[in-house]
Amino acid sequence: MDKIPAVAIVGPTASGKTGLAVELALKFGGEVISADSMQIYEGLDIASAKPTGEEMRGVRHHMMSVADYCAAAAECISDVHSRGKLPIVAGGTGLYVDTLLDNIRLSEAPVSPGLRRSLMLRAETSGADELLSEVAAADPEYAAKLHPNDVKRIVRALELMHTTGMTMTQQYIASRASSPYNTLYIGLDAGDRGFLYQRINSRVDVMLENGLEDEAREYLSHGYSGTSSQAIGYKELKPFIDGEMSRDEAVERLKRSTRNYAKRQLTWFRRNRRINWLYIDKYQRKEQLFEEAFALTEAFLSGNQ
Repeated sequence: MDKIPAVAIVGPTASGKTGLAVELALKFGGEVISADSMQIYEGLDIASAKPTGEEMRGVRHHMMSVADYCAAAAECISDVHSRGKLPIVAGGTGLYVDTLLDNIRLSEAPVSPGLRRSLMLRAETSGADELLSEVAAADPEYAAKLHPNDVKRIVRALELMHTTGMTMTQQYIASRASSPYNTLYIGLDAGDRGFLYQRINSRVDVMLENGLEDEAREYLSHGYSGTSSQAIGYKELKPFIDGEMSRDEAVERLKRSTRNYAKRQLTWFRRNRRINWLYIDKYQRKEQLFEEAFALTEAFLSGNQ
């Protein structure tokens, strides 16, 4: 069976992924499939930088739930392709991109509620850093992808090792199936890190101007918890909203958290040697970047005819 051609636009926050994805969709007749772990939550419009109707410019965008992401996104890509359009996967969540486009299928490892409770208790009492060190000792490759605050994934990695004797990396290798996609990867970055950080700081200022504080107040007033409550923007503004920190301090904290998130995104994507990197600070006009991305896409699609 012929593989479905797809384009993936990846990179750190504020690098311009949405804008490039829309330009490619308009140029080549495509639709955009979001690969962002936060844009699927209702109400997190500003915090997740969900594209506005104006930014979409009439290009259809598809956004998925976390639990059903890969199955739904795969079905979506098939539908887009069947209508003669180009599937364009755009987003900064590397786990979503890799699992979808490399067709990674994890087997259902057994769940041990008792072991999970024990590990969660250890994380609460001793800190997740200790558990992450145990993951790193057995599976350094996977541990490098984890943040110390990502307790659920750290605990799941240890649970998997204890119940199956396999590390998460071994599980990925064992479960990786032949991908049905022939993917062109385009990554956006900046050669000058300060250039990217300035874009991030400016984006935060725009988000605040557009009502991020009000959105955070509304969301937090409902007492929500879980993954969505950890969206960058809400947890950093919460101390200010609760009267525990000045607004300036909270905003600086938000900018710093966003810059650190961009570093983690780049660390993840840098491992993918298939990515064609375009450096946004290299171009005097964004149209020049678009033209280079168009050329890459045209060459890619010509090989799929």
